[in-house]
Amino acid sequence: MAERRPFRFEKLEVWQSARALAKLIYSLSEPFPQREQFGLTSQLRRAAVSISANIAEGSGKNSDRDFARFLEQAYGSAMECASLVLLAVDLGYLPQPQADEPLEKLHALSNQIAALNRSLGVEQQKTMIPKARATPASARRPSTFDLRPST
Repeated sequence: MAERRPFRFEKLEVWQSARALAKLIYSLSEPFPQREQFGLTSQLRRAAVSISANIAEGSGKNSDRDFARFLEQAYGSAMECASLVLLAVDLGYLPQPQADEPLEKLHALSNQIAALNRSLGVEQQKTMIPKARATPASARRPSTFDLRPST
């Protein structure tokens, strides 16, 4: 039988790192209390899985702009995962020394995602900050910092 051809995303080091992180998160969250099975455990695992899933999904898109959007989602999932690891420490489910490894891996992974996103050369649209509109000088209110004479 012929050897399977790898998918495009399987060749990406960032996807491989994300996959390894998800496996680590699964093993670290295994001893969490049973009462957290549908709470923190599930949320943490879903966030970790979402990182590699978004990288994979984005790599299959037809444009770099679409890929960049999925990389932003992966980055957001990495931040969510880091926050949940810290919460697990706060709740006493994960000793701080055990949390250091996934947090270090998340930091490195977020840098990899950001670097890949930058390498695409796609200018990201700033959806959170509305674009400034040019205001005619006559409509501007005088400011103590405005040195132009008022009209």
